[in-house]
Amino acid sequence: MTRYTPDQLAADLADLTAIRRDIHRHPETAFEEERTSQIVADKLTSWGIEVHRGLAKTGVVGTLKGNRPGQKTIGLRADMDALHLQEKNDFAHASVHANKMHACGHDGHTTMLLGAARHLAAAPDFAGTVHFIFQPAEEGLGGARVMIEEGLFEKFPCDTVYGMHNMPGFPVGQFAIRTGPMLAASDSWEVTFKGTGGHGAMPERGTDPTFVAAQFIVAVQAIVGRNVASHQSAVLSVGHIAAGTHGSPNVIPSEVLIRGTARSFSPAVRSLLERRLAEVAAGIAQAGGCEAVSKYFRRYPPLVNAAEQTAIAVQAAAMTVGAENVESNVTPISGAEDFAFMLEKKPGAYIMIGNGGDEQPRGCHHVHTPLYDFNDNILTMGAAYWRNLVQLELGDAA
Repeated sequence: MTRYTPDQLAADLADLTAIRRDIHRHPETAFEEERTSQIVADKLTSWGIEVHRGLAKTGVVGTLKGNRPGQKTIGLRADMDALHLQEKNDFAHASVHANKMHACGHDGHTTMLLGAARHLAAAPDFAGTVHFIFQPAEEGLGGARVMIEEGLFEKFPCDTVYGMHNMPGFPVGQFAIRTGPMLAASDSWEVTFKGTGGHGAMPERGTDPTFVAAQFIVAVQAIVGRNVASHQSAVLSVGHIAAGTHGSPNVIPSEVLIRGTARSFSPAVRSLLERRLAEVAAGIAQAGGCEAVSKYFRRYPPLVNAAEQTAIAVQAAAMTVGAENVESNVTPISGAEDFAFMLEKKPGAYIMIGNGGDEQPRGCHHVHTPLYDFNDNILTMGAAYWRNLVQLELGDAA
């Protein structure tokens, strides 16, 4: 069996870097990835790969059949969208669009999958079919869910699906993965406390929802500490508080809105967080003579890797960088990914590729920060991983 390494794809690094930096310079946010999807479609077409466009508005799927007979079909997925964030980098490929930035590395994810598609199209010596899934709107709007709802797996049947994400702070030349829950469910919630408000000098004449809200913010942290079992993980964080009028600090507002995020790794804990947030809010509100209106919004489910496909991903990564450079039982990560929707429908696995740490010239900047940049030195590594994965999945006739 051929083992593909980054060195074998080294001749492509300059071209892949140019593609990645061009996409980085022209970031497009959720469902607006028109230019990016055009680049993807043009590249795939030029390599003789069948292209379908239009799922989830800007999604692109390229289909490549192997030269050898086989019925198995796999999906390889990359995300394309950027974030609403003002970039603070000053290099030549920095974003040209105000308040839009590739701050999560989706430009690199897209480019790595393109690199693999190019090589596979040049030598499709495998048995079966590969669908290259370029997905829009991962950042918060659930582009994966939309693609599925619009018939992704009916139009492009997949026996298995795989995804990959870069990981700043993790060394270049290493991969990380685990079987089972790897990334958290990402939910949001809000509680509105309603009272009468009143004059700040005479709080006894009304009910003060700010006092109730303050107690609730502290109590939220006890939900995880006292209701979630110690061997499980969960996070509740407050991210937004709104009340009153800036010009009237002597007025006790009649309403206080609190919004936050919830992270969990199992359906049971997810339901517990939803229930306890409402119960704690109602109890504290009642004690303070106020009313609580709670809402819980289930966004992305937990990302759960299947055991068989995780083992294949580990083997593919080991073929790429050596077994000693693959962490196969990484600690679950409280971030979330809408690739989880695909893994709810199909068995598969999601792997992290090291983006480097402080050894980089500019230091280590994490995702979703204004100084982040994808490390071009791992482009061929990611492409080689995809090639090895296809060989393992489709190397023999089904």
